[in-house]
Amino acid sequence: MSTPRLFLDAPLEAGREVALPPTQAHYLGSVMRRGPGDAVLAFNGADGEWLARIAGIRKDRGSLVPERRTRPQAGCPDLRLLVAVLKREAMEWVVEKATELGVARIQPVLTRRSVADRVNLARLTAIAREAAEQCERLDLPALAEARPLHGVLDGWDGTSLLVAAERAGAPPLATVLEGLQLPAAWLVGPEGGFDRAELDDLRRRAFVSPVGLGPRILRAETAAVAGLALLQARAGDWNHG
Repeated sequence: MSTPRLFLDAPLEAGREVALPPTQAHYLGSVMRRGPGDAVLAFNGADGEWLARIAGIRKDRGSLVPERRTRPQAGCPDLRLLVAVLKREAMEWVVEKATELGVARIQPVLTRRSVADRVNLARLTAIAREAAEQCERLDLPALAEARPLHGVLDGWDGTSLLVAAERAGAPPLATVLEGLQLPAAWLVGPEGGFDRAELDDLRRRAFVSPVGLGPRILRAETAAVAGLALLQARAGDWNHG
């Protein structure tokens, strides 16, 4: 029987009882059928991962007592994703996969061809939390409210920003990645692509590098995941033990 794994927004230390939020108490007791004394792995993004025991649980109330740390907190590579706001299901899928791929920050952006003008941040945060619990990640990505692309770029900190630019004669992503080191960011536009004014604005910024993802036009969510995978493989933590 596998041990449930939970993200908790509370300090974790040996012997210090931690109250469970109602949704997590319900999940452990009603969905996973766990009871007092059963083991749970807990993490909070700061104190590492802990083996804990259920101290008590009833309906939507419960608590855990951490016993010992099983993994120390590890740093997250500074890999960021900027993605044009997509339709709900596609956006949720991107957040789930970006979390699994170890992205540190996800910034939805509004472009001229965006199909939506807002995101459900609470829902996306819940999806990121569940993905982190499943993939044994020790933290959650920072999720931001959707903002206009030009506003995000105007306030950018100078970190290298690679942009998926289809039909723009851009060099292949693999070529641009030679010698690249994190921090870095990956920007993917909407289904219809960036418009000409947006591409011109991107090219004028010194920290931006337009790149290509091959001869086929990819869906936005596919481009997001493909680019992140290459960045992790070449410059991220995929080469670490």
